Amino acid sequence: MPKTVTELDARMSQRMDELKWLYLELYHGDVKGFEYLCKVITDYYTARRESLKALDRKREKNPDWYRGNDIVGMMLYVDNFAGNLQGVIKKIDYFTESGVNYIHLMPLLESPKEHSDGGYAVSDFRSVQPELGTMDDLRELTELCHKRGISCCLDFVMNHTSDEHEWAKAARAGNAQARGRYFFFDNWNTPKEYERTVPQVFPTTAPGNFTQLKDNEIVMTTFYPYQWDLNYANPMVFNDMTANMLFLANAGIDVIRLDAVPYIWKEPGTQCRNLPQVHTIVRMMRIICEIVCPSVLLLGEVVMEPSKIAPYFGTVDRPECNMLYNVTTMASTWNTVATRDVRLLDRQMEQLALLPKNYVFLNYLRCHDDIGWGLDYDWLSEHGMQQPTHKRFLNDYFIGKFEGSVSRGELYNDDLILQDARLCGTTASLCGIEAALWDDDEEQLALAIEADIMLHAFMFTQSGIPVIYSGDEVGQLNDYLYHADINKKFDSRYLHRGKFDWKLADERKKAGSYQNKIFEALRKLETIRAENDVFVSQAAFTPFETGSDQVLGILRQHEGQRLIALFNFSEKAQTVLLEEEFPYTDLYTEKDRIDTKIELKPYGFLWALEK
Repeated sequence: MPKTVTELDARMSQRMDELKWLYLELYHGDVKGFEYLCKVITDYYTARRESLKALDRKREKNPDWYRGNDIVGMMLYVDNFAGNLQGVIKKIDYFTESGVNYIHLMPLLESPKEHSDGGYAVSDFRSVQPELGTMDDLRELTELCHKRGISCCLDFVMNHTSDEHEWAKAARAGNAQARGRYFFFDNWNTPKEYERTVPQVFPTTAPGNFTQLKDNEIVMTTFYPYQWDLNYANPMVFNDMTANMLFLANAGIDVIRLDAVPYIWKEPGTQCRNLPQVHTIVRMMRIICEIVCPSVLLLGEVVMEPSKIAPYFGTVDRPECNMLYNVTTMASTWNTVATRDVRLLDRQMEQLALLPKNYVFLNYLRCHDDIGWGLDYDWLSEHGMQQPTHKRFLNDYFIGKFEGSVSRGELYNDDLILQDARLCGTTASLCGIEAALWDDDEEQLALAIEADIMLHAFMFTQSGIPVIYSGDEVGQLNDYLYHADINKKFDSRYLHRGKFDWKLADERKKAGSYQNKIFEALRKLETIRAENDVFVSQAAFTPFETGSDQVLGILRQHEGQRLIALFNFSEKAQTVLLEEEFPYTDLYTEKDRIDTKIELKPYGFLWALEK
């Protein structure tokens, strides 16, 4: 009898030739290593529970399931949000109430309490931090989320492990195989060669890229001394880290966030960033997911300028990441808030408009990290704004030091020598809500709320998946209590990582409260976006001239629908003149209008769908 072709056989037959070629090319013909990888693939497919295999088949039939206009994300820390994983399970109705169907669970795998870098120093890729729960709790949460139509994202910290990981402990004890998983050196000769070309990630808090251990041996540590870089030139590292990734996928994780992916390949004489081998590794991981768990997406964390971000999508024939972060737009958005000048943001929109429509970006106003001012300084300098002075202005503005500023934030990694720093703060506090409440100024509060809502409307207008930072939907303010915590007080990012205040969040149900105004506005924006196909990722969009440097204009078009979107980044009313009469429906107010002259209130916006 002829052999029955199984689902696994079919997927492998389509992809195995490329995977084998890439692997043997990268690892110099290591056939045994590839055979081991094939066993990993088979084992994790076999172990995958049937409900997840059913989801795989469903999404295989609709590979564009994440490219629509109906996905809204929320990122959260489990302990801050609800104490632990069981707490999140009990609060799952809140996601539905908020219109959220994609949750990014910030790092929750086991890591040392003293040196965790917020969970990014993983000591065990297969265990949950004990105070947050267990792997069974995580599986229970993801299964419940799937029943509710909610996808779950989790960070996969692939560049390094904690120095408390079992591999690191074995390496420190002299195990040769374990040492081969990292970059160990007996003297500073080779490390100094690297240092000539490799930039520092944290020059003030963790200078250099290497750490000398107590026995005088030296290990590569790109980020912090307790995070040891993995050596992906060793096929054992790739094989075992791939197994760890598939373990998380089999726990029900839908989106694997590849943390610090540009850094994973190291070569002396280079910047050790974005090397070709990185793309080979990501491509292999994509192929492996398509074989074992095709419902799972790869999200690349590439915090760099657009020219270096786009290659991580791969090509049509050889795709890599399914999604990437829209980092530059976040920074450009806050630059526009401070300057009231939309021209740089307009330029950013022009660049994004030229990218292929199959690219899916995650868009956000705030993330768990700081805001780094990675702006287009070549363009800014042409308009009289030099990098050092402009960065100082931005930071002064957002910490409330600049005259007239209502923003309240704090600096992160303030480098007094380079006169450079990055910014921390919640969206509400940066928009002025905190200052207005402190001053008991109702007029100022109303304006800050309008700014907050307008910024979210702009985020929802961008192509891709909007992601809200937990607490922003109810205008949560900065948490200054971190200053009193010995483990947090030196890291100002905890300013916007405060515990979710459920008592204040209950105010979202109280008409007239600022929490209610923000929550209901965002919920309305989400609903409008989901109901109108002009917001799908595949829609064409382009910025257009509005006649005002304070007003950003975006035109979206899809299958005969045209949407004109306007955003006033000024605390003053603005007027936009159209070239001809434009009959439209104001999607937010649900009013039909015909205008050539559009009036925008301070920090107002318009979603005008052509009739």
